[in-house]
Amino acid sequence: MEWSGASPLTRQRKLENVTSSRMADVFFSLHTADTDEPLYVSEVASKTMNPSFRFFDLNSCGPVVTRSDVLTVKVFTKTDAMPAYQFLVELNVNLHSLQFVGKTLEAFRHPLPQNCILFHLTDGIYSSFTDAPSEGFIAGNATSSGKISSDHILPTSSYDALMQLSTLDDCVQDALATREKLATQINKVLEQHDDQLSSLTKVLEKTRLLQGVETAVSAQRKRLEAAKRKRAELKLRTKIRKEAIQTGRDVQDEAQQSIASSTGTVTERQELVRQKEEESLGQRRRVCEDLLKIFPIEPIPDRSLSFTIRGLPLPNSEFEDVNEDITSAALGHVAQMVSHLSSYLAIPLPYPIQPRSSTSVIEDPISMTTGPRNYPLFLKGTVRFRFEYAVFLLNKNIEVLSNRYGLKIMDIRQTLPNLKYLLFVATAGKGELPARKAGGIRGLVRSQQPPSLSRTASGDSTASTIGDGNRSVLQASNLLTDAANARKVKENGDANGKIQNGALHKPAPPKTSKLRDIT
Repeated sequence: MEWSGASPLTRQRKLENVTSSRMADVFFSLHTADTDEPLYVSEVASKTMNPSFRFFDLNSCGPVVTRSDVLTVKVFTKTDAMPAYQFLVELNVNLHSLQFVGKTLEAFRHPLPQNCILFHLTDGIYSSFTDAPSEGFIAGNATSSGKISSDHILPTSSYDALMQLSTLDDCVQDALATREKLATQINKVLEQHDDQLSSLTKVLEKTRLLQGVETAVSAQRKRLEAAKRKRAELKLRTKIRKEAIQTGRDVQDEAQQSIASSTGTVTERQELVRQKEEESLGQRRRVCEDLLKIFPIEPIPDRSLSFTIRGLPLPNSEFEDVNEDITSAALGHVAQMVSHLSSYLAIPLPYPIQPRSSTSVIEDPISMTTGPRNYPLFLKGTVRFRFEYAVFLLNKNIEVLSNRYGLKIMDIRQTLPNLKYLLFVATAGKGELPARKAGGIRGLVRSQQPPSLSRTASGDSTASTIGDGNRSVLQASNLLTDAANARKVKENGDANGKIQNGALHKPAPPKTSKLRDIT
């Protein structure tokens, strides 16, 4: 073979191509002479030369089929080259002519003819090597069974046995006659006493009916008792609910009376709360005005969005070619101012500040960075990226304070413009600024005693925070005295500050200003 030296895959494909032309799809059908339709049609055995089919049972076809000993087997095949199935073999099988092959085919060594059909029955395998007609087979069997050998004589029963059998037969007949006679007599007796039997039957029926009625009455009595108990429970629950409803109504009436009597008190307290809110707002405005005077933020001429705080310039987050000492001092002033605003406005800062003049630091407690949590707000002797991150955190604090006032920061990097805008809004409002309460820093100077912790006025808190900023008490007292003696009505209190000529300007609000107080 020219492909004997080829690879195993090639030889396998060649063998499959050779054998596929000989393989065929096969199925068979069973027929009888009494029916036109097939009794059974098998499944299709695909690609085979020696098909085997599943076992089947014809008991559902009835005794006409199961008791028949002649059937016809038709085999149909189809190869890949055939467009449809073709009739191959038709075998008329007489079950009497089947020859036993064996329990299995393992012990059968003889060759089988072509297109031989093997029948796997319950007791073994059969085949029809010669299809003998059923008539000849039956006649042969009858002839063979009718032959009696004259040489072998079978014994018969004795006379005594036959007499015993006859006597037994007579006894059986007498017993049958006696049974018939007794049945006739019993029927006559039953006919004579039919009335008594019918009465007895009626009594039994009435008794069963009475028992059923008594059972039903007993069941109804039980249901009645259960219904009475349920009704008693419902009455008790209804009574308890009525009492609870009445108690609730009494409590409600008392509450309504209490509400009616306390309406005046509530109104007075609401008015007192409103006054306190106005006073608190006024004190916050005054404190913010004082902060603007202590830490003045002024624009730098001819420079857009450039400001100074207490005369120290501070760039907007761009620190190239700047004086480190001046920038650190300016950032210290901003940190001090933001820390004061957080306390006076009651707005907690997400990034706590430790104002220490030109060495202030800010803390980031929530970042995932490694190293210290405190970031310097000064340039000298620090890592540049930590300083820039500290300035970013400071600007975020200013943004948080502005957001609490409803302000939208356009550029978070503009430190001083955003802070000045926030102070303009915080000092905006109508009405005169409230006067500073007695005591404060002047009382501290006179008494030379530490401030009391119980003081909560804005002037006291201002004095204490100024002291924290390393400013002398006397200087802060003079500044606050000048602020208290200044004009009573501020002319620069509009929350909508505008940027003109590179600086923020806040025009004086008109007397009919509708700007609401910002709490």
